[in-house]
Amino acid sequence: MNYRLKKTLRILTFAIILLGIWEGLFALHLWPVWLFPAPAAVGKTLLRGFSDGSIPVAILVSIRRLLIGFFISIVIGTLLGLFLAKNKTAEDTLHPFILGLQTLPSICWLPLALLWFGLNERAILFVIVMGTVLSITISVKGAISHIPRSYLKAGKMLGAHGFLLYRHILFPAILPSYIHAMRHGWSFAWRSLMSGEMLFVTAGLGQLLMLGRELNDLSRVMAIMAVIIFIGFLFDQTIFAKLEKNLKLRWGV
Repeated sequence: MNYRLKKTLRILTFAIILLGIWEGLFALHLWPVWLFPAPAAVGKTLLRGFSDGSIPVAILVSIRRLLIGFFISIVIGTLLGLFLAKNKTAEDTLHPFILGLQTLPSICWLPLALLWFGLNERAILFVIVMGTVLSITISVKGAISHIPRSYLKAGKMLGAHGFLLYRHILFPAILPSYIHAMRHGWSFAWRSLMSGEMLFVTAGLGQLLMLGRELNDLSRVMAIMAVIIFIGFLFDQTIFAKLEKNLKLRWGV
């Protein structure tokens, strides 16, 4: 039995155990049914959401927003991280400020988003970017700062200067850390998106989550939470985890 199959079986076994515990707690009737629904009720809500199209539409809308916001964050975060790593004055002045802003939960940007952009798509994208770009900036800056000086000296001795130094020495050296930074940035973006979609009535998983809360429909809330967790896990494992693994195999790490 290979490792991948063993890992899958372990995950399935753990999921079954969790469902069993959930069902057992429901059977004890410690909480009212509307406050703690059974797994079967959540499953029925999931099926109903997929059959009437509300969940698939919300998934597509949320992922579109996420991709746009994440792409903007990567561009800004990468450039800002490079600037901080190569400019000592900026590192001494701007870097501590960025570290401080990084401690803010993404939901703290909601009031500014509403005041600056109003109830529209730009407000949601603003929350995604602000919740993601600082993490990527700090990661890129740290990755560049930890490149051994011998790499840069060797590159310059071999004739790599300017863009060639970045192309052949700096970028390959930070690539593993960069993929790791994007992986963390993706998780920040996913959480920020859910916060942003709670701003106003609009299609998206975050809004479906809020609708369930407003209707006191815990089955809907748990069903959407399960979808959010699954999508986040799916993207992490099928894209970023594979990129990291391929880099490690290619470079013998």
